[in-house]
This record gives sequence, C-alpha cells and structure tokens, in this order.
Amino acid sequence: MTAIAPRFGPQLIRLLLVTAVLTVGLLGALAGTASAHAALTGSDPKDGAVVDVAPREVTLTFSEQIAMGDDSIRVLDPSSKRVDVAKMQDLSQGGTVRYAVGLKPGLPDGTYTVAWQAVSADSHPVSGAFTFSVGAPSATTATVPDQEAGGGLVGTLYDAARYISYAGFILLVGGAAFVLACWQRGASVRPLQRLVVGGWVTLTAATLVLLLLRTPYTGSGKLGDMFDLGGLSDVLDTKTGAALVSRLLLLGAAALFIAVLFGAYAKRVTEAESEQDGEGNAEAGKAKADLAFGLSLGGTVVAAGIAGTWALSEHASTGIQTGLAMPLDVLHLLAVAAWLGGLVSLLVALYRVPDIERAAVRRFSRIAFTSVVVLAVTGVYQSWRQVGSWDAWTGTSYGQLLLVKIGLIAVLLGAAWFSRRWTGLLGEDAKTAEADAEADAEAGVKVGVKAGVDVAEETAEEDVADVADVAEAGTTADPERAAQLARQRTALATARKKRDRDADTERSGLRRSVLIEACVALVVLAVTTALTGTEPGRTQEKEVSRTGTEAAAPAPARPVNLTEPFDTGGTKGKGTLRLTIDPASPGTNLMHVWIDGPDGKPMDVPEVKVAYTLKSQQIGPLPVVPERLAAGHWSAGNVQIPMPGDWNLQVTVRTSDIDQTTIEKNVKIG
Repeated sequence: MTAIAPRFGPQLIRLLLVTAVLTVGLLGALAGTASAHAALTGSDPKDGAVVDVAPREVTLTFSEQIAMGDDSIRVLDPSSKRVDVAKMQDLSQGGTVRYAVGLKPGLPDGTYTVAWQAVSADSHPVSGAFTFSVGAPSATTATVPDQEAGGGLVGTLYDAARYISYAGFILLVGGAAFVLACWQRGASVRPLQRLVVGGWVTLTAATLVLLLLRTPYTGSGKLGDMFDLGGLSDVLDTKTGAALVSRLLLLGAAALFIAVLFGAYAKRVTEAESEQDGEGNAEAGKAKADLAFGLSLGGTVVAAGIAGTWALSEHASTGIQTGLAMPLDVLHLLAVAAWLGGLVSLLVALYRVPDIERAAVRRFSRIAFTSVVVLAVTGVYQSWRQVGSWDAWTGTSYGQLLLVKIGLIAVLLGAAWFSRRWTGLLGEDAKTAEADAEADAEAGVKVGVKAGVDVAEETAEEDVADVADVAEAGTTADPERAAQLARQRTALATARKKRDRDADTERSGLRRSVLIEACVALVVLAVTTALTGTEPGRTQEKEVSRTGTEAAAPAPARPVNLTEPFDTGGTKGKGTLRLTIDPASPGTNLMHVWIDGPDGKPMDVPEVKVAYTLKSQQIGPLPVVPERLAAGHWSAGNVQIPMPGDWNLQVTVRTSDIDQTTIEKNVKIG
C-alpha cells in the first residue's frame, strides 16, 4: 500500500466551513435552549398575592427533586433589604418537594420580592423570582439577577467545556478501540498516538474546567468564583461534583492504559511482525494476544466507568426507569465513541499513514455497523423515555432538537453507506489485481510489457536519486548545492506519491466519504450536547399540565388562608390560629397550621385536629391529623379533598388535658 498525501478540494473546504458555522451556531443556541427538569409549581404566598397579615414564612413547591443551600431563598422588602431570618427548611413529604424560609416578625405593609435558585437532580441550575404584598402593593427597589442561572459568559464556557469533554471521550475511547480491534500495528503509528493522547488531554482539561466552573455556574454567575475554595468544597459534596472527581480518577487509570498500549503493546506487535522463526513467532504472537486481551478488558472497564459519570449525573439519572436508563446510557455512549472515534482514527490513518491495510478498514466497517445497531436500540428507548408523547416531538424544544439529531444521523448513515461501498471496492480491487496478474503470467506478454515499463520508471527515478547522491557527496561543502539537491529529492518523492494517489481511485473515494462523515459527526455531537442541557419533552408536558399554561386549561385554584382567634377557657388558653390549604382544589393538598400566643410568638399545644365536611353532599367529616414540625407549627402533606364545593372546616385546639375548643369555618375548595 503506497502513501497518500491529503488533498482538500474546494468542495471539501466549503463543507468544513459550513460544518464549523453550524457547530458554532448550535453551541451559541445552547444557552437559549438549556433548562432543567425542576420547575417552581407553587408558592405560599402566591405570586402577586395580597395578604392581610404578614406570613411567618415563605414556602416554595417544585416539580421534582432539587438541591438547595441555606442561602438559596432570599426575601427582599421594598427597599431591597433581606427580611428572611431562619435557615431554609425542607418540608418535602412523599412525592411533594417543598422548601420554606422564615421571615422577620412584624413586617410592614408593602411589596416583597422572593428570589430563589437551585440545582435540579440532573445537574442543571434553575432560578426565578416572584412578588407578594402585605396589606396593599407598593413601589419596590428590590433587584434580582437579570440572567437566569447557568447563563451569561459562565454558562457559555460551561456548555463549551461539556462539548469538548464529549469530543475528548470519543477520541480517547474510539481511537484506542480502533487500534486494538481494527489495526493493531497502529499502536506504533505516531499520528494515531497523538490522536488518542490528545483525546485524553482534552477530556482531562475539560473535566477540570467543569469542576472549577461548577460554583459560578450554579450560583453567583461570576467567573472569578471558579477559584473559590469554599464553593469548590460545596461542589464536591454534590452528585455532579462526585461524578467529575470520579472521572478524573478514572482518567488516571486511562493514562496507565495509554502508556501500556503505546509502549509495551506496540513493542510486542512490532516483535511479532519481525520474527522470522516459526517458534519465536508463535511465542511473540501469544504474548501479544495475552496483552491485547488484558488491554481490551481493562480498557472496556475504564471506558464504561468514564461513561457512567455522565449517566449518573445527567438525564439518565432522573425521571422514570432510572435503573434501566443508566446502563443503557453507558452503552449508548460507548457505541458513539466506537463509531465516531473510530471514524476519526480511520480518517487520520487514510490521510497520514501510507500503508493501512484493507483488512483494517473492513474490520472497522463491521464494528461501525454493530455500533449503529446498538445506537438505534438504545436511542429508541431513550427517545421514548424522554419525549413521552407524539405531540412532544414538535411541541417541545427537546423533541425538536431530537428530530434535528435524527436527521443528521440519517445523513451520517448515508455517508457511511458510501464509505462501506468504497471499502467493498477496495477488496474487489485487490482480488481483480490478483486475477489479472495470473492471466498476464499465462500470456506472458502483458506482464512483460508492464514490468518493463515499471522497471524503466523505477530505474529512472533511482538514477535521478543516485545522481543526486553523487552530486551531494561531491558538494557537501556547498550548503546551497545541498539544499538544492534536498529540494529535488522532495519534489521527486512528492511526484511519486501523487502518481500513486491518483491511481488509487477507491482509496480517494473512501477518504472523501469518511471526511464527510467526520464533518457531520461534529454537528451531531453539538446537537447531542444541547440535548443533555434541554428539559426532556415528557417533563415539559407535565409542567404544562401542572401549571395550566395551555389555553384550554382551567384557571388555578386560590389557596385558603384562615386566621382566627381562639380561647379554650383554661390557663394560657388564648391564642391565634393560622391555617393554609394549598392549592385548595380537589385532589392532594398541603395544609399548614400555626398556633401563636397572645404575644405573637409560637405557642406549643398538646394537640391539633382538623376535619372537613361537605354538608351539601353529605360527605364527611374527613379527619386529618397533622404532624408537628416545630413549636407552634403543624403540617399535613397529603390532604385528600374529593370534590369542589363549600366545605365546612373544623379545627380543634387542645391546650391542656381538659381545655380545648373547636373553630368552624366554611372554605371554598376548587
């Protein structure tokens, strides 16, 4: 096999430019489409609500699990001063995700701003703000960050690092797999070594950048905070931080794998090929096979572990069927790396290595086909799991991006079909050449003529080289003449390579089709990165249904807020009852009960009981026994109200063994 110099025609240059523009455009749109699973689905007080009495705390309800710190909820008065005083409380119960923060007592009338930020279970930051008023709305100077969490320069850098980390993983795993499974002699080829080592360096650097950017990405949004050691310590306690650190540790093992692959293994491959003695060759071949098996097994474990760091911290770890989704996501990433990483390795070999065997190309073709089958199976499952319905394909940003990815995959498969066709022609060409040689040998004439021509060409080239060598030997003292002879030899070698390249039309066609595949793969990788940062269609549809943002959805129910004095008649029997029911609609509701003493401070009592009765339908009383959360504070997170209507609410407060009273009020449900 002769060497083939790379040649980029105008069409291929234009293709590369278009690919670069598309990739940059998709990365630029990443911040605009990125969002996460969790969303704020309710609050107490409601956004825009006007309450008569200042609440003792602000409660936020979310669609899914989130991670929050003590400073994640801030409440600002009209002059932009903070009025939240207590540490954040986790009031989550069952499937309800709810957090609260206490407020200073005796807040004056006016409009208050609640700003919050959190990190969803799939590692993406979310944030928002809303207002409520005490007494009556007022002017406010409170300010909240203009950009959403995960946006701005920090968000762009973080998304770029995620893209680069995927690319590094593909080059590292795919390049190593190409050497071990397709072309073992490539272990000693410098361009392939640089490709795999470059993938390792890229993934390691990108992972370190992601770890440092995690603090500003999920918090302040200030780039300087990436060197905040306190914030970095907090990041290490999160699921994403643990995944990134695990990735760095696994990359340490990958470095050892690379050293053995391009050191001891490359040496064994060279020894096995150079051995002439039959027994020695068998021994060298066995040693090479044993080392190849060990590298394959160990490399697969390390590669699966690195892929698992994505599966454990992103979309696969949230939603439905996570026990099945995470291992399939690992398999999906490994198949992507084997296909696209092997594709880049083949491209490098076709352009930079003069003698890659046809058998190696055919082996990669079979591996690529298997990878595509694995991608199809795992991709169909992940699409069903994340999209959820047919409408979500076009009605959500996740579904639209997934359609773009499927279209690009179709283009990639079309280019792969041409590559597979050229690969087949390479094999046919070799068989045809052998048949022609046998026929020419029998006839004797054509072979003799062809051999004479080849010998003449080679002799002429050798004569030129010999003359150049003689001239060089006689003029070594003349640097100018030596440089001229060197240029002549280079020109002669270039002409020979050009002749061989132009004569091998099958390989030229294969290089072009593989280059197109690699260009499309760059765009596919950008879309995949965007998908990992976009809220899945199944979750988006749930949020639309839950929040009632569709035109046909009914208006949300208004929560019940009740404040009543009581007197049980005994010692310390006087106080004030405050009760809230959210969302005060048929189905599951959250109820909070507060008991305050005459001085406005929390008043602990032995027992609080609640019952609901719908007299018009002869339903009830339905008893509710709230749980005590703190002094003077009770809650029930699964209050089931079967239908709308005017319900009679009875709250019994007992202040001693014999002193109690029942407060009755009619409340509107639904």
